[in-house]
Amino acid sequence: MNFIDHIRIECRSGKGGKGSAHLRREKYIPKGGPDGGDGGRGGNIIVRGNAQLWTLLHLRYTKHVIAGDGAMGTSNQSSGLSGKDVVIELPLGTVVKDNETGDIICEVVSEGEEHIILPGGRGGLGNQHFKSSTNQTPRYAQPGEAGQSKWMVMELKVLADVGLVGFPNAGKSTLLSVVTAAKPKIADYAFTTLAPNLGIVSYRDHKSFIMADIPGIIEGAHAGKGLGLRFLRHIERNSVLLFMVPADSTDIKHEYTVLLNELEQYSPELLDKDRVLAITKCDMLDEVMMKQMKKLLPKGVEHVLISSVAHIGLEELKDKLWKKLHPAAVAKDDTWS
Repeated sequence: MNFIDHIRIECRSGKGGKGSAHLRREKYIPKGGPDGGDGGRGGNIIVRGNAQLWTLLHLRYTKHVIAGDGAMGTSNQSSGLSGKDVVIELPLGTVVKDNETGDIICEVVSEGEEHIILPGGRGGLGNQHFKSSTNQTPRYAQPGEAGQSKWMVMELKVLADVGLVGFPNAGKSTLLSVVTAAKPKIADYAFTTLAPNLGIVSYRDHKSFIMADIPGIIEGAHAGKGLGLRFLRHIERNSVLLFMVPADSTDIKHEYTVLLNELEQYSPELLDKDRVLAITKCDMLDEVMMKQMKKLLPKGVEHVLISSVAHIGLEELKDKLWKKLHPAAVAKDDTWS
């Protein structure tokens, strides 16, 4: 698969350069005193946000990242050169963690955003810093600080406005292929989608929003069943969740409840997100059946009946999603109108 969303890399920052213990000796200044320069700092390991990247594929075969060491200080109070920094470009929405402790070091969420995840060692002080009234000719200098070495885990959480949540074969990929230019794999069997797909949905007046098709959830996904925890984390980055349940489901309320429960078990904060319920594959229903179905839908969530194949209810769905994404702007437009 070309969608890589989890990698592990050993990062090594550079060690600081050694301070110089040089004593100034010139033709007419035989006892010029200490003039040793400081050592250069070691190179940092830096991560930077890059909006042109969508996956961690470019780091797939990168196992070690090593920054340069600082150079030693020299005479005439000249400091050594700093070690070369190494910059790791990451797609927006990437979380960097310490592999051992699991602690989050940083999150990259905007273009050009930089974080030093492993600082280089400080350069040692030259002997000029150690002279005093009682020791005017120090013949020693400070060694450079050692660099650090850590295994880092980088996890991508897809950034999208709308995330599609549903069981396998709920019609998520079909909807994405119809309302966007994305071309996800579509087939009549479970777990057709094995990686998140992103698409841009065109809306009125040249507006748009990003929709993400996230691989199907099954009951017990929060405990690792099915595709398990691998893709649940992508839901965290979406502003609005679009729950999708097919019209031919035996119990729509139960499916919706199970999906909600899986999200709550994974992260209770997900229940605070705005959500819309779409009943898919409604081209198989007539008007009477649609009216009857509406009475059976769960309360407390906005719903819309759609068919991606027959293009039923898609504009209404876009309207509902846009209102959830931009409530302030919609309210302002309504006021002016």
